[in-house]
Amino acid sequence: MKNAFIYIVLLWSAFAFSQNEQLAQYYYEKGDFDKAKISYEELLNSAPSNTQYFLRTVECYQQLQQFVAAEKMLQVRYNKYKQGVFLVELGYNFQLQKNDAKAKNFYEQAIEKIKTSPNDVYGIGNSFEKKVLLDYALKAYQTAMEVQPNYNFNFQIGMLYGQLGKTDLMIDILLTESFKNQQNSNLIQTQLSRFMNGETDATAFKDAMRKALILKTQKDQDVFWNHYLSWFYVQQKEFGKAFIQEKAIYKREPESLMSIVNLSQFALNENDTDTAEEILNFILLNTKDLDLLVDSNANLMKIKIDKAQEKDYPVINAELEQLLKTYEITPFTLSLQLIQAHFLAFDLKKTEEGKAIVKKALELNLNEYQKADAKMELADILLLEEKFNQALIYYSQIQLDLKNDVMSHEASLKAAKTSYFKTDFEWALKQFKELKSANTQLIANDALEYFLLINDNTVADSTQTALKQFAKADFLIYQNKKQEAITQFQSILKTFKGQEIESVTMLRLGKVYESLADYNLALSQYQQVIDSHSDGIYIDEALFFSAEIYNEKLQDIEKAKPLYEKIIFNHQDSIYFVDARKKYRQLRGDTNL
Repeated sequence: MKNAFIYIVLLWSAFAFSQNEQLAQYYYEKGDFDKAKISYEELLNSAPSNTQYFLRTVECYQQLQQFVAAEKMLQVRYNKYKQGVFLVELGYNFQLQKNDAKAKNFYEQAIEKIKTSPNDVYGIGNSFEKKVLLDYALKAYQTAMEVQPNYNFNFQIGMLYGQLGKTDLMIDILLTESFKNQQNSNLIQTQLSRFMNGETDATAFKDAMRKALILKTQKDQDVFWNHYLSWFYVQQKEFGKAFIQEKAIYKREPESLMSIVNLSQFALNENDTDTAEEILNFILLNTKDLDLLVDSNANLMKIKIDKAQEKDYPVINAELEQLLKTYEITPFTLSLQLIQAHFLAFDLKKTEEGKAIVKKALELNLNEYQKADAKMELADILLLEEKFNQALIYYSQIQLDLKNDVMSHEASLKAAKTSYFKTDFEWALKQFKELKSANTQLIANDALEYFLLINDNTVADSTQTALKQFAKADFLIYQNKKQEAITQFQSILKTFKGQEIESVTMLRLGKVYESLADYNLALSQYQQVIDSHSDGIYIDEALFFSAEIYNEKLQDIEKAKPLYEKIIFNHQDSIYFVDARKKYRQLRGDTNL
């Protein structure tokens, strides 16, 4: 009973102490320094050796301009513990009073303290950094390394050079540190990436990085520098240049193609299909691994199909037949089988043949994810045939089989779109609402777009007449009937002129024209959104899509820049904000906005 009572008392004391700490923190963050000072003094009395409480108490005195009291506290603390960090704090106390001479005197004493007590550098250096006394922080770390050569503060020194704007010194010391201590390379690369994508002088920094790395590869034949240069080019999305480095690495270290395989995926993800094609063909020439052969061929076929015109279809069909004849119908070639099924159904309009291929694949000994891939393709083909309910059955099976998986969310999105296509808007809206918070950003963004489309046009028109016609046009796009979709969208613009549906119809029509490479017609649709619906929810998309056409397709930089700029300054909440800012900076050649 006695022990239980003691335990309760201790527990209550700990709880009360925690509450007092939170209260002190609250007052401090709120800027109520009188109350914060009292709270921290009480905490310090109960835990006199606690440095955090001590420094916060000093800060409260300084905020209240009670510098004499702060100085007295710091001097007593230094006399007791002889820690150099309190010399920095004493100097800063004088700096706040604009007594630079006395401040400098204490800062220099702190540096001298490192010479006799090198371990003090951790507290001293950190204190200088927190107070943005970067030159003194740099001097602290350099002094410690002079006194104790086994100390290594190259990372801290490099980062300080960067903050001081001495980027050449920063790059040199961090690259040297990367080479000497290669286990730190990932950490250093993360920090270098921040400067390459930073708020100011990113272009100059990237140029300096490029030159430094090229010089390293020329002076030192170690393959480490080829890896580093490849990493740099990947950051810049210059995948062709990265591939040159990866080939040089592979000639010297032909044990693994994994870096080159990863590079092909990076290029594919960024739609650099020309470089991806080159890399994939290189992989085919240099591997006998069945998985790599099949995956590389599958990716190559996807690229060919995306670029193909109708006259190319017979050759593509023959290539797919030959690949499956070569590698046979097995679980290992499922990706090729599904590409063939999709091509037959969506491009050659042979849906029965496409379904037969998928159903035959489902008879193989597939794992859960392979089954889901096959069912997804089968559902997609059934949707193409307007067999909505059958498609929904397969999408639902994937959702049940792979709960909370990304593929399950993808199936949920497709199921919601199926409900939307069949104009079951009430059910579709519920599904899109749930998917808005999906972990995968692309799925969440897609769901949000359709949620707003249905919601806004239901509020504007309870009969949903315009929305039904719009959904029909969207379904024609899914069926790859683009000319029919254009006719349907144009009909909507005539029938519902000036209504809620108008702006999104213009936007969608622009995207169809874009897919047909009719960029002038696409731009005219986006311009109508910009001119007539500047206060609507699609203005940022119209600006971004227009900027992308001028930048990527027409190479008209001067017209692209002001469009990106409008997104940056007027639409900070847009999902295109980050991309717009990045593209704008690239076009300007600097980052000074």
